Parts: sequence; C-alpha cells; structure tokens
Amino acid sequence: MSISDLFKPLTLLHGPAMRNRFMLAPLTNQQSERDGTASEFDQAWIGQLSQGGYALIQTCATTVEAGGIALDRQMGIHCEGHLPGLSRMAAAIRQGGGLSAVQLHHAGHRANPLLGGVPAPASGDTLPGVHALSTQQVERIRDSFIAAARRAELAGFDGVAVHGAFGWILSEFMSPHLNDRTDKYGGSVANRARLTLEVIEGIRRACGPDFQIGWRLSIERYGLRLEELREVTAEILDRELIDYLDLALWDSAQRVREGPFQGKTMLSVFTDLPRKGVRVGAAGKIMSAQRASQLLDEGCDFVLIGRAGILVRDFPLRVQADPMYDSPKLPVPAQYLRAGGLSERFINHMRGWPYFVEPGSA
Repeated sequence: MSISDLFKPLTLLHGPAMRNRFMLAPLTNQQSERDGTASEFDQAWIGQLSQGGYALIQTCATTVEAGGIALDRQMGIHCEGHLPGLSRMAAAIRQGGGLSAVQLHHAGHRANPLLGGVPAPASGDTLPGVHALSTQQVERIRDSFIAAARRAELAGFDGVAVHGAFGWILSEFMSPHLNDRTDKYGGSVANRARLTLEVIEGIRRACGPDFQIGWRLSIERYGLRLEELREVTAEILDRELIDYLDLALWDSAQRVREGPFQGKTMLSVFTDLPRKGVRVGAAGKIMSAQRASQLLDEGCDFVLIGRAGILVRDFPLRVQADPMYDSPKLPVPAQYLRAGGLSERFINHMRGWPYFVEPGSA
C-alpha cells in the first residue's frame, strides 16, 4: 500500500468513522492532579494532539476505582468530580476533528498502597498477606469499569478503550500464572477471560448505540499464553463485541520464538484471524511513515502512535507532508521535549524510560 492509504477513512461498527488510519496510543504521563482530575498540563497536551491530524485520540490509563491506582498523578474517572476536566478534553478533541476514547484501567495486584491503592490480586499467593479477591469483589470491579464507561459517555467521549494489557487486572485474570482461582473467574481459558468479556458486554449494554469500545491486548510476559490469547481474541472478533483491537507490542516486527507459531510475527498471529467488522491495529516502534504504511500491508487496519507522538504532536500531518518522514532519533535532550510543549511532569516520567531522554540532560 502507499502512504496515501494511511489517509483513507475507516468505518467502525458503532459511531462515526475514523478520518484516517492514525490512532494515538494511550500514553502514561503522570501529570494529572493528585485527586485524579485532569490538570492544565493534561489539557495542554490534549489540545496540542487535537490539532495533530489523528483520527482517534486515547487518554492515558485512567483509574476506574480510587483503589486501582498504580502511578503518582494518574488520571481518574472513578467519580463525578472528574467529569468537568474530562469533558473539556473530549471537547478539544472533537473541535480538532478527531474521535476520542478514555482508556479504562485498574492496576489489580499492582495497585500502589502509598498512593491510596488497594492491591487486588486474582490469586491468594501473589502478594504476601493479601487475600485473593472474592467473587463479589471481582464483580464490583467489573461494575466499576462499566460505570466509568458511562461517565466517559456523559463527558462527551466517543468511546472507551478497555486496558487488557501489561499485567494489569484484566490481563492478570487472563494469565494462568497469576490466576489460580477456583470460582467462575478461574481455571479454564473461558473462565479466566470471563472478567474481560463481562466488562466489554456490560459497557455495550450500559452505553448508547453509537458508543465505541476498544480493547488493548498485550501478548508478552506475565505468564500469558499466546495460543489462549488468540482463542479469546477469535471469540471477541467473531462476536463483534468491540469496535477495534489494539495490539500493544513492544516491537510490531517481533517474531514468536517458540510454540506452534514460531517464526511468525506476533502481529500476524492475530491479523490472520477472521475479524468481521472489527478493526485491528498495532503499536510498537512505529517511528516513520514507511513503517506505518508497511503495517497496513501486514494486515493492520490502523496504526497506534506512541513514542513518535511524544516526540512530535503532529506525526500524521508530518507523514502526509513527507512520505519519507522519520522521527527524531532517540535519546533526545530534555530541552527538545520542553521546547515541544511537554510538561516537566511528563518529561520526568519519560526519564524513567531507557534511551528516551538523554541521561543528565537538564
């Protein structure tokens, strides 16, 4: 495919179409207020992105319960007090011509007690002295995801993206390594996937007919099994439970090292599945116009821009202007990010990422 294919509209099962094939990945930035409300730094960040040519912009991971917090200054959507700031963000994205989604997040057993988090493990032996969630507590968390989606709709967002990646609670329940439960949420693949499906199905019932649902899935680490994830994904695609699947890969070109899919790209294990009307995209080192275009050739309907979107806020527009566009090489000086409009809070967060900010740069 050519670069021009990246700028063709993409219909979704529900609601408005994406105006092109660029989606902003959910980017942690740790710049909200400590009560979870969106800060002026959040508003400035979203305001810049809204003018950058993206078809759909996701927020950072946003807590569905106060006790599910993982990170300092993490944004929240667990109470009505968060709605004014979120509404302002949704309006900015809409005014820029893009679609919007809140990424719904709960940290599970990695909730941080120092920040008011309450660790919520699937299994009793995950954390010393911390009991596994009861069935009723799991159902409460499920309902918190659904209530948060309803708040996102009230705030004016086009949809939500359900965070099922990186060992957070939905990913944790999917893992046979982290989930040894004996109730309806443990044991078989279907039982371990039950929480994810109940969250998605509950959001669909609770929200309007045009409300969009995405699902972020990671494949690596945390005891996850590729064959099981593929099985669950096949069901979700076949039943058209979501509008889009976001494959969160550290490297979109990475290949499977062992098992029945050895030698195939991790991406192809999922893009080979029948998807009906569900759209499939991937994140992972998409730093150039050419790589974004290649991913359409490899079976993606859209691409998710992460690191490249931190370096410049208008990556899609730069690709449109220059088919050979390539992102600045990492690491970059802190001053480069500062000059581009990133807050000191965001820059300090990025200092924790290897090879992103030049060590020692002021």
